[in-house]
Amino acid sequence: MERVLSLVIMMMIVLLLLSLSGVGKCNNAYSRSDFPESFAFGAAISAYQWEGAVDEDGRKPSVWDTFVHSRKIDNGDIACDGYHKYKEDVKLIAETGLHAFRFSISWSRLLNGRGSINPKGLQFYKNFIQELVKHGIEPHVTLHHFDHPQYLEDDYGGWINREIIKDFTAYADVCFKEFGSYVKFWTTINEGNIFTIGGYNDGNSPPGRCSLPGKNCLLGNSSTETYIVGHNLLLAHASASRLYKQKYKDIQGGSIGFSLFAIHFTPSTSSKDDEIATQRANDFFFGWMLKPLIYGDYPDAMRKTVGSRLPVFSEEESEQVKGSSDFIGIIQYLTASVTNIVTNYSQSGITDFYSDLGVSVNLFSLEVRYVVSPWAMEGILEYIKQRYDNPPVYILENGKAMKQDLELQQKDTARIEYLDAYIGAVLKAIRNGSDTRGYFVWSFMDLYELLSGYENSYGLYSVNFSDPYLKRSPKLSAHWYFGFLKSKTSFLGSQGIMQLQSNFSSSS
Repeated sequence: MERVLSLVIMMMIVLLLLSLSGVGKCNNAYSRSDFPESFAFGAAISAYQWEGAVDEDGRKPSVWDTFVHSRKIDNGDIACDGYHKYKEDVKLIAETGLHAFRFSISWSRLLNGRGSINPKGLQFYKNFIQELVKHGIEPHVTLHHFDHPQYLEDDYGGWINREIIKDFTAYADVCFKEFGSYVKFWTTINEGNIFTIGGYNDGNSPPGRCSLPGKNCLLGNSSTETYIVGHNLLLAHASASRLYKQKYKDIQGGSIGFSLFAIHFTPSTSSKDDEIATQRANDFFFGWMLKPLIYGDYPDAMRKTVGSRLPVFSEEESEQVKGSSDFIGIIQYLTASVTNIVTNYSQSGITDFYSDLGVSVNLFSLEVRYVVSPWAMEGILEYIKQRYDNPPVYILENGKAMKQDLELQQKDTARIEYLDAYIGAVLKAIRNGSDTRGYFVWSFMDLYELLSGYENSYGLYSVNFSDPYLKRSPKLSAHWYFGFLKSKTSFLGSQGIMQLQSNFSSSS
């Protein structure tokens, strides 16, 4: 009770500061009321990164379990223990003022790939979803967040086999049937492009398949499997989407989408070659899956470069994929400059996604201290609007990583400045005609991060992973986000942030 009272008092201080802070205001100030009333502001987590309880109540291994344990690296065996602490976490979500929350369902907790439903896994997700709804929070559910069951990988190779389309559709059917009366927003596949490149071209994420020299891959073919898996992801999404629209949509009234990792590319020079290379980078990273979803086929640049290694949609498949997404989910963190390069295949003897791409990419924001480049967010949304017929968009992830340091992280001013800038960029894009309908901070709390373990964190709430109880504590950014959602302005200015820090320290 004391913790809740302290949180409420602190947030009241935030509201007062936000409403009175005239010092430091500028022309870029904006408020929650500047966004459409129906615009969804939320935060996000994913199953493997939050739930823990990896071998409890009938859950079976996913490819993430196998991957991390085979390499003896940080794992999500316990993570935030959300499986046991979900009620406590939902209270925090509600106290932060969120009206939407994005999470994923663990396929291997609900089903071992196929067959009978795990009753305890089913009950957990029903309880969690109903707890969210009871607190007035709209669930946004992702079906596949990099973590398909290891059983399917062992049985037939997982996503490299078209057999998975049938199994994924059956899994989606269970979710639509069991949770659809409460869930109105479904994302079938999380970051389809990055899941595919990481898992099947680079081999640095599950299931760890590749054929590149120097990589720790026992199986795989980077030159073909990357494109085969991307193709199967699109067909599985289209199949699940068709099922939902035929069987559930009229009754449940929800929508279904597909998400992509979006890097904002710019030419490194003003040369024509770099300009063309930048468009090629957009086609390979983004258009690869977005163009089929909007127009029914792959970009011409990919067809020309990849040739027979790029699968072909039948006429029927093209029609199924085209228009299968009611919205596009965007994950945005990075911006990059692009330089054209010429790859001599006969000399290298290697063909993979990057050699097909034929560019050198310099990621400006790869370091933990992400460069604040909100123009990249605005540019991505403008690009989608102009090139892909302005579909509905949800920003499903955006946030700032910081080193895992509990004391320093509590006063995460840099994260506040980051979020303020990017939310402002989303507003600019909307005012310029983008049909963007939601923004989710990654992440609601510190999680097991899929590629960096517990070294870095993005959370609005800290989690003390050294504490047996895994104590959650609001950071300055949690108070700021609450203040933005409840107040007339989000802009504090430097003096306002300093005052917020001072009050935060006093109440801690």
